[in-house]
Amino acid sequence: MEKAYKLKLVKEAIKSYPDFPKTGVLFRDVFEIFQNAQALQALKDLLVEHVALLDIDIIVGLDSKGFLLGPIISLGLAKPFIPIRKKGKLPGKVFRQNYTLEYGEDTFEIQTDAVQGKKKALIVDDLIATGGTMSAAEKLLKELGVVTVECLVIIELTSFKGRSKLEAPLHSLLQFN
Repeated sequence: MEKAYKLKLVKEAIKSYPDFPKTGVLFRDVFEIFQNAQALQALKDLLVEHVALLDIDIIVGLDSKGFLLGPIISLGLAKPFIPIRKKGKLPGKVFRQNYTLEYGEDTFEIQTDAVQGKKKALIVDDLIATGGTMSAAEKLLKELGVVTVECLVIIELTSFKGRSKLEAPLHSLLQFN
């Protein structure tokens, strides 16, 4: 399959829900991709082919959809996968980073032992809007001496300008206004 066809399969598998979770929001549901084997294979190919060109040590996935995408890339490239989770979800020694949400604050955590000796990371999630969570992940890794080589998402909601909050380059497979 060529790249344009793979992107078409992925895009067609994303279902949109108007007014969810609240009025005025158009929710893009990537879970539909996982229900379509052909679209999932296309997504895997697109992600692995792109990331294979990067010089990285680890793949870091954000809670929670990054946990679906990260291992796909990890297995395809034989690179370790490390989760960044919401506060209180990881055992052992963790490092924390607070970040601001639209209506409050939250905290990300990563197990400090997981990144020891690792210097170059890819951060992956399903979507970027304002860039708050992705930026918090970058800061968390930076505090531990890990450089974010790239941030990778399936969907970029361009009207929110989240890319401008990131230090690392952002690669998005699909862009929506």
